[in-house]
Amino acid sequence: MLPSRRFLCILSLAVAFTPAARAEPYHFPAAKSGTKAELKYINELPVLILSGKPEEMGEAHGTLALKPAPKVLDYPMGLLKAFGAEGLYGVFLRTGTTMYNRFPDEYRQELDGIAKGSGIDKSKLIIGNTLFDIKKILACSSIMIEADRSATGGPLLGRNLDYPSLNYIHEYSLVTVYRPTGKHAFASIGFPGLVGCLSGMNDAGLSLAILEVMELKDGQPRFNAEGMPYALCYRKILEECTTIDEAKKMLDGMKRTTTTNLVLADRKGVAVFEVTPGHVVRRSATGGVCACTNQYCCE
Repeated sequence: MLPSRRFLCILSLAVAFTPAARAEPYHFPAAKSGTKAELKYINELPVLILSGKPEEMGEAHGTLALKPAPKVLDYPMGLLKAFGAEGLYGVFLRTGTTMYNRFPDEYRQELDGIAKGSGIDKSKLIIGNTLFDIKKILACSSIMIEADRSATGGPLLGRNLDYPSLNYIHEYSLVTVYRPTGKHAFASIGFPGLVGCLSGMNDAGLSLAILEVMELKDGQPRFNAEGMPYALCYRKILEECTTIDEAKKMLDGMKRTTTTNLVLADRKGVAVFEVTPGHVVRRSATGGVCACTNQYCCE
């Protein structure tokens, strides 16, 4: 089980720019795949549980979550159309494919497994897992509270994930619990087809969430196509780290694609990492509180 004692992590999805919901929202079908994977409802929330090696987790993910919900992978093109940039789809796909070819082996195997299990063209999965590093879309906010300011006696992390829903994608929100072989188990809030993590918490009590950043100082690198997509970087942290300090050390050693803020909480404290392809700067709480949106605060 994920830890809860003396530690509370609030991970919530809130949708901005969302017109009135349809009369009959989408519901994932509950089902099992073999003995290690299941999609079920817990307190009315769809939860996908995956265990094992990358390819088998990916194949079960594709079978249980993406195959019955292929509309999810129409979202990247829908976004580009909404921004009048559909003519750039091929450019984004070529750039994304270059990035996919540099994925760590385990994540590339997992994405291939999702394609196999769902029967969906892998190119749609590639652009769905790389577009947000190339085109800024998310407008988020977050607040973190140190333990000595919290009535729970442990740190608090709350986040808001704002994005254009196109009047449907919010219906496919999914909690996925990963139990990868030889790594930390973790829970991630996202959508079918995503290999990386936007908001998550692992079995050591380390929590994190990403906030995109649009602007930085002139002359600073804004994008590195040779880097690892940010959602994969942040998943890797959950799989291999137990503290904020360990996460900082790992992120410093990664090739990073783009500009983000990463908010974190562990059992002892909270922090923001202001991240660019060239730098990772840690920002701590002031007066026991740390707030973050889509801008950098450090020099």
